[in-house]
Parts: sequence; C-alpha cells; structure tokens
Amino acid sequence: MSDLQQEKFEIEVYGYTIIKNVLTEDLASEIRDVLIHLYQQHGTDHRHLGTARHIANLPTYDPIFFQTIDHSKVLPLIEHFMGLDIILGSLNARIVRPNDPIQHLHGDIPQPLIKKSAEFPVMMNTVWMLDEFTPEIGATRIVPGSHKSGYAQTPEGIEIKNVQTAIAPAGSVLIFNGQCWHGGGANTGDRARHALFGHYRNGSWMRFQ
Repeated sequence: MSDLQQEKFEIEVYGYTIIKNVLTEDLASEIRDVLIHLYQQHGTDHRHLGTARHIANLPTYDPIFFQTIDHSKVLPLIEHFMGLDIILGSLNARIVRPNDPIQHLHGDIPQPLIKKSAEFPVMMNTVWMLDEFTPEIGATRIVPGSHKSGYAQTPEGIEIKNVQTAIAPAGSVLIFNGQCWHGGGANTGDRARHALFGHYRNGSWMRFQ
C-alpha cells in the first residue's frame, strides 16, 4: 500500500491522518518566525472553547503562507475527498502558550449539514505543525471515527474515552474531516505551541475567516 493509499484509508475510517515532514525543518522554523512577529503585532486572545492566541487571515500578511494552501502533499488528498471545486475557507494561526488550558472537544460543522457517510465531506481541515507536537505543549486531540457519529458536537453527559493526540515532528500536517471532534490540549510545558489551521469547503455556506 502506498503512502497516499494509507492516508486515504485513514481519513475514510478514522476521519484523519498525519503526514509527517511535509515542510522541511528550516521552512517550518521560518514560517514560525514570521508568525511570532505577526503575533506580536496582530495577535488577539481567542476564547473559542478554550484560551489561546489567534491570528486570522494569514495570507493577507505574508506570502510565505501561500506555500501551505496548495501544497502537493496535501491538496491532492483533500481534492480526492471533496473534488476540484473547493475553496479555502480560512488560514489562521492558534498559538497555545504555557498554562493555556485544554480546548473542549468540538466539531466544525453545523448540525443541519452533518453527514453520516464519510464520503464527500462538508469541510476538511489542516493543522500545520510549526513546532514538534507533544502532549506537554498542547498537541491537537481528536476522536477517531467521530466524523460518522451524526453529531455535530459531543453529546451532553457522554464521556468520550477514545481520544488520540496528534504527536508528530515540526513540519508535519494533520488532515481531518471537519465533522471529527477535536480540540487543542493544555500546554503544561515551558514553550508555546505554534500551528496554522486551514479549512477547505464547497459552496458559500460560511464566509472567509
């Protein structure tokens, strides 16, 4: 089985895959440096289901971010599931600082648009890891198979036990169906976690973020 076949299989069954070392270590570091500079000038506190630092509309600030939009190791995989008629819905950054708390598990799709089939996702998300993702610095958590649950959000009163942490080296990319329940981890370490978050979708049901 080729790497691409493996990645397609994992997205179909689990709702996500991790492609390691999409960016070189040097390029990931360069993008992180640009992001830190933007963070100092334009960062805002983001309190969506947790606290972190947020920067929106990254392509409007620096062309270095264009390299993540149509990367040859990422975009074809998204097009396999969503077709060629897709748009970039957002490319933002979420910086999880030391002592920032856990982000609650959530999905990104409104309930009326939820599909129970893994085919033709409403949205697919990318997380570009600019630091090594570890549990200590708040690596993204995700619930395998939750894209097939039929629920936009985790059901009230239900304990979610099978939660996986996306652990991978800097330069790796987490790709997942937007219906998957996910959330950032708590940063209990001594350094910030820098990542880019992009999403792709069909149609105009959500404005560009």
